[in-house]
Amino acid sequence: MAPNLDDVLVNEIGQFGRYQIKNILLVSIPMIMSGFANEYVFSAAAIPHRCQIPECGEVSKSVAFEPEWILNAIPQTGSGFSSCQRYAPTGNNGSLDYCPADIFYQDNVIACDGFVYSKNNTVVYEFDLGCQEWMRALAGTLNSIGTLLVLPITGYISDRFGRRVALVVNIFNFALFGTIRAFSTSYPMYLVLQILQTTLGAGLYSSAYIFAAELVGPKYRVLTGAICPSMFATGLMVLGGVSWMIQPWRYMILALHVPVFLTICYYWILGESVRWLLSKQKYTQARFALQEVAKVNKTTISEKSLEALVNPKLPTTVQSSDRVGLVASVFRSRILLRRVCTTPFWWIAATFVYYGLSINSTGLSSAMHLNYILTCGIEIPGYFFATLVLDRIGRKPTLSGGYFLSVVCNLTFAFLPKDLKTLRLILYLLGKFGISVVMTSMYLFTSELYPTEYRHSLLAFSSMIGRIGSVCAPLTPALMVYWYGVPSVLFAGMALLAGLLVLTQPETLGTKLPDTLAEAEALGKTSAKQST
Repeated sequence: MAPNLDDVLVNEIGQFGRYQIKNILLVSIPMIMSGFANEYVFSAAAIPHRCQIPECGEVSKSVAFEPEWILNAIPQTGSGFSSCQRYAPTGNNGSLDYCPADIFYQDNVIACDGFVYSKNNTVVYEFDLGCQEWMRALAGTLNSIGTLLVLPITGYISDRFGRRVALVVNIFNFALFGTIRAFSTSYPMYLVLQILQTTLGAGLYSSAYIFAAELVGPKYRVLTGAICPSMFATGLMVLGGVSWMIQPWRYMILALHVPVFLTICYYWILGESVRWLLSKQKYTQARFALQEVAKVNKTTISEKSLEALVNPKLPTTVQSSDRVGLVASVFRSRILLRRVCTTPFWWIAATFVYYGLSINSTGLSSAMHLNYILTCGIEIPGYFFATLVLDRIGRKPTLSGGYFLSVVCNLTFAFLPKDLKTLRLILYLLGKFGISVVMTSMYLFTSELYPTEYRHSLLAFSSMIGRIGSVCAPLTPALMVYWYGVPSVLFAGMALLAGLLVLTQPETLGTKLPDTLAEAEALGKTSAKQST
């Protein structure tokens, strides 16, 4: 049998040599920068606000936030004073220095006509979004919708024009729309640019990931699968640090996005993907690329292997499975249908909890930037922990264990008194650690449950449906107006259901990857198991 590219990587040019390491180091920079898309967490962050009291000389939204007379004009609440209500005026006036209670009807509460803000460094102040929590949260939802829409766009560009073109197109769009957004003159303009940036540029991470993974040998793909999301987490930490140092939202966005333009030079630095060149029958370029890999890795590739790769013997007949065949196969097989109904929920729950914990971390305490950095940083040990235990204790215990750890931490966090700040933070971070283990394990376990002919399609289907979770997650902070623990209880509930659903599927550790539908249906049966 003629060798394929994986055989050549393993036996000749190297699975993880200098060339692959150089590639991963280069694309780590775009992967880090892809995390900057989440800057809405800070640029559209909620800030304390209250009603403006024009009867006492307040004609600006930037006057003193807590004057001595504030409780004369605004109802007291358990945490201070109301954000969205005030007492009705009697018609008499006071001043900024003197605003007595007798110029208000303190038995008549009305909604605010204008607002005063404690800070002026987010779009909430700039575009006067006081008490419009759902409108503020829309920035995150549109960001997530864009990450869904970009998948088919980037996939088409990548397959049609090459991995390098897809990467550079996403780099340019990401940087361009991000930079323009810093000059938004209204909130609708900010939102439109938000969804344009992610729809046309959020493929930055997936394009870079392909470069990192496609030329790594089979033995090191799990390791690469932990390194790449760790780079994204590093980008989120960089985002937290930059927004901490540069707090005015316009300057912060510029500081994040202008440097991204520099990576356009990757078009001339990176070589095209060998796998893409071979798939498009660009054999002359593929030959040169393979020889370059061998040269950098200080190995050799035999002429026989080169000829086998660049002059493949194509079968005389090609059996293809169209989409109708896939749908029919799913509905004919009860086992496959059950999996197709189960795995997308894992993804919905995982993305909902993952993005929800990241977004809500800024409200843990006044140290919002530090909380965000810690919440994103804890992902990295979670990714590498998953790679260590997946092949030791199995896929089901690792995946369900990550879900259940997140359940316990989120439920406990929801009912823990707010004054136990350190313990609450530890529980919050452990919950994020658990869902990070899930994010790494889920890709592997999902792909191992489906047969080769449908694996890519059904994995993509689960991933796309899973984006529902990331679309809904930015809306969860708005639910805190009912009770501060609502988001955490929702996270725990979703993770619990997903963890239980994991237990309904067969363990795949030690089994051969199923090539046919019959083999996929036989997973979990003694006869299907083979040593790896």
